Amino acid sequence: MGTLNTLRKAYGVLKDKTKIGLAKFNNIAIVKATNHIESPPKERHVRKIFAATSVSRPQTDIAYCFQALAKRLSKTRSWIVATKILIVIHRTLREGDPTFRDELLNYAHRGNFLQISNFKDDSSHFAWVKTYAVFLEKRLDCFRVLQYDIEAERLTKLASGGSSRGQSRRMSSGELIEQLPALQQLLSRLIGCQPEGAASDVYLIQYPLALVLKESFKIYCAINDGIMNLIDVFFKMSQDDAVKTLGIYKRAGQQVEELAEFYEYCKGLELAKNFQFPALRQPPPSFLATMEEYVKEAPQSGTNLASHDLSEQWELALFTTPSNNTTHAVESELLLVDSVYEDEAIRRQKQLTNARYGSEGQPMMMTVPYQYPQQLQVQYMGHFNPFGEPPLFSIPPNSILLQ
Repeated sequence: MGTLNTLRKAYGVLKDKTKIGLAKFNNIAIVKATNHIESPPKERHVRKIFAATSVSRPQTDIAYCFQALAKRLSKTRSWIVATKILIVIHRTLREGDPTFRDELLNYAHRGNFLQISNFKDDSSHFAWVKTYAVFLEKRLDCFRVLQYDIEAERLTKLASGGSSRGQSRRMSSGELIEQLPALQQLLSRLIGCQPEGAASDVYLIQYPLALVLKESFKIYCAINDGIMNLIDVFFKMSQDDAVKTLGIYKRAGQQVEELAEFYEYCKGLELAKNFQFPALRQPPPSFLATMEEYVKEAPQSGTNLASHDLSEQWELALFTTPSNNTTHAVESELLLVDSVYEDEAIRRQKQLTNARYGSEGQPMMMTVPYQYPQQLQVQYMGHFNPFGEPPLFSIPPNSILLQ
C-alpha cells in the first residue's frame, strides 16, 4: 500500500511539472508571437498557438492560451503588441480549431473581452487598433446570431468539392430577416477598418487589413445570397416582413458605395495585388420604387395574399410602371426601419458605384451582387438587365476561390 501511494504521489508531481512546462511553452510562444518588433507575428510561433488551442488539447490549455492573450492585450501600452495580439486572435479564429472560438464566446460573456484600456495615445495607429478590436468583437457577435462561421463554412464546402453557395442561400425568409442585419452590421465594421493618416502606410497594419479584406468578399456574398432569397418571395410577404426586407435591401445599396471606396483603397496595397475584386453595382431606382409601392399595399400579418404567380410579379416589377393594382392588399401604416441599417458613421462620401475587376487569374473571386432570382435567370436571358451590363447572372459555377 505504501509503495502504491508513493507511486501516486510521484505521478502527481510529474503531472504538475508537465502542466507547468506546457504552460511555459505556450506562454513563450505567445510572447514571441506578440513581441515589440514592428513586423507581423512569425509563422512558427502562430502555428504553436494553433496547436496549443486545438481540439486535441485539454480545455484548460485552451483557456490558458486565450487568457494569456487577453491579459497581455489589457496591459500593453504598445500599439505594436496590441496589433500582433489581435492578429493572432484573428488568425486563430480563421484557421484554428473551433475550440478557440468557443473559449472566446465563454470569455466574452464577462464583458468587453478585447479591452485596450491602457492606450493613452489618440494617434491614427492606436485609433486603428481599437477599430480592429471592435471588428473582431462584432465578428463574434455575428456568430452568436448566425450560429455558424461564414469563413469556416465556405472553406469546408470548397475543400469537399461541394457548391460554393453558403447557408444564407438556403435559409427561410424569416431566418434571413433576422440574420442579414447582423451580417450588414459586421460589414459596416469591416469597412470602418480602412486606416487613415500615418497608419495607412504601416505594413503591420496593412497585414491584418488584408485578412479583413478577404473576409469582406465572403460576408458580402452571404448578404447577396440572402437578399436574392428574400427578393424571390418579396411580393408574397406581409407588410411587416416587406418593410424589414426593404430596409435590408436599401442598406445593401448603401454598402455598395461604401465597399467601392474601401476596395479602391485596398487595390493600392501590396498585400492585395493578387486579389480579384468583385464588380459592385447599385440596384436600379425603378425596382426599388416598385418595392416601396408594394410595401404601401402589402397585407398585414395574417392576411392571405391573392393567388399570384411569382414570375408574373417579377415581370411586372421589372418591365412595368408600379401600379396600385399590382396586388389585392390591405392598406396599412408603413413601419419604421430599424436604425441598425443606418450606420451613418461608416458611410463614405465618395460615390464610387462601379469598382471594376482587378488583374485576371487571381485566386480570389466571388459572384457579382444583385442577380435575378434563380427561376427567372433563364426566362429573362437576353432581356433588359436592370442591374447593368454585362448580364449579372452569367456567373460560372464554383467561382468563389478564397484562401
